Amino acid sequence: MFLGIDVGTGGTRAILVDREGRVVASCASEHAGIRSEHIGWAEQEPEDWWRAAKEAIVAVLAAAKLTGSQIEAVGLTGQMHGCVMLDTEGKVLRPALIWADQRTQPQCDWLTEKIGFARLIELTCNPALPNFTLTKLLWVREHQPEIFAKIAHVLCPKDYVRYRLTGEFAMDMQEASGTLLLDVTARRWSAEVAELAGIPMSWLPRLFEGPEICARISSEGAGVTGLAAGTPVAAGAGDQGAGAVGMGILTPGSVSATIGTSGVVFAATDTPTKDRLGRLHTFCHAAPGLWHVMGVTNGAGLSLRYLRDTFAAGASYDDLTAEAAQVPAGSDGLMWAPYLFGERTPHLDATARAAFVGITASHKRGHFVRAVLEGVAFSLKDTFTLFGELAIPVRSIRLGGGGARGKLWRQIQADVYGQPVELLEAEEGGAFGAALLAGTGVEVWSSVEAACAATVRVAEVIPPHHTDVMAAAYQEYRRIYPALKMIQGG
Repeated sequence: MFLGIDVGTGGTRAILVDREGRVVASCASEHAGIRSEHIGWAEQEPEDWWRAAKEAIVAVLAAAKLTGSQIEAVGLTGQMHGCVMLDTEGKVLRPALIWADQRTQPQCDWLTEKIGFARLIELTCNPALPNFTLTKLLWVREHQPEIFAKIAHVLCPKDYVRYRLTGEFAMDMQEASGTLLLDVTARRWSAEVAELAGIPMSWLPRLFEGPEICARISSEGAGVTGLAAGTPVAAGAGDQGAGAVGMGILTPGSVSATIGTSGVVFAATDTPTKDRLGRLHTFCHAAPGLWHVMGVTNGAGLSLRYLRDTFAAGASYDDLTAEAAQVPAGSDGLMWAPYLFGERTPHLDATARAAFVGITASHKRGHFVRAVLEGVAFSLKDTFTLFGELAIPVRSIRLGGGGARGKLWRQIQADVYGQPVELLEAEEGGAFGAALLAGTGVEVWSSVEAACAATVRVAEVIPPHHTDVMAAAYQEYRRIYPALKMIQGG
């Protein structure tokens, strides 16, 4: 039995997976939420992740009626890019700046000028973006030098939870790719980028491939979770890398479209594919010897949550999507640009702002809900458009995250992407992939590919129905961002 832990944005989930790939139990604990004291800021307390992780682990063991000694290995995944800063004693120095934080554009500009745009992509395969961990460190150096002076260790969210479970500082290659401090091509920390940015290499944890055993549960971790001391812990991966493992996205042509708080289109590659304009991320894959490219929409599932919490308090997502299902494809001309936290792909614009466009007096609440669902799918379609430009093959598309759980959103994605989409038996995404990496780490499976072949199964194929309508609507959608940019003075 393998335990997968997913330290997400909204909460932490723990699942138990057996050797046949069946999910035996799944439990989650919500986080306190995102603190945003100023426009574009997004912070969370690492201690809150640890609280939620403990609760989820205890709950899932109880739900499965298992003891810690029955867990063969543990794998971790979670939200990427978050900057956790610890002192010499391993104490958190300040709330973590998470992936959605957009305050660091001045630091991005400084870093790009210091290193050069083309050279930065050559060294790290990616441009400087506010989401990445390094730019957050540079912001702290400039605005909170007294905290910067105390930093001894830098981790990402799931790696902080691993530290609390094991006492070890470690990070996997896929997660490290999102720090902007990794030489993605060579799969090692970039001493050149660290030196030019003024970041001591001693702050960076040891690197491991996703399935490698990098730590073991400590006596302290065992005491508060019920896990057995000495249980092997695999390096795991960031949420997108682990989610791709859980969906079997390991060969060129295999693509996933995952809608969580953010949205990601992810394609596996056997070499690092670099976009010279930096519109796509190129990262190491969670599986050794592989890479991936991905496009990211910052405000994907977040768009639907924002709509519910702001304009439909008390309504369930099921209620809202039932209303949306009564609205025709194209939402009778109503459109949503999902730039609640700026945008990454394809605009690389931290100042982009969201908007409803085309409101008329005849539009009801269901129109607004459907427009949000379609707008998020259009934003992910932008990445497929870039894949076409860069000759990245797309032979199959598998859906993940909240966007895979609702019948309407699944159909909208098939219609917008213009080809059939696949739904898998296991819907646990990153946590499932983390469990498979753990099983590979203790050699239950000979490789990540073998683990996926044994456990990942397609449950349903959804064909597209309204491709012409959605293709026309997508062309209209592509006109929104330039218009908004002009209005906002960009």
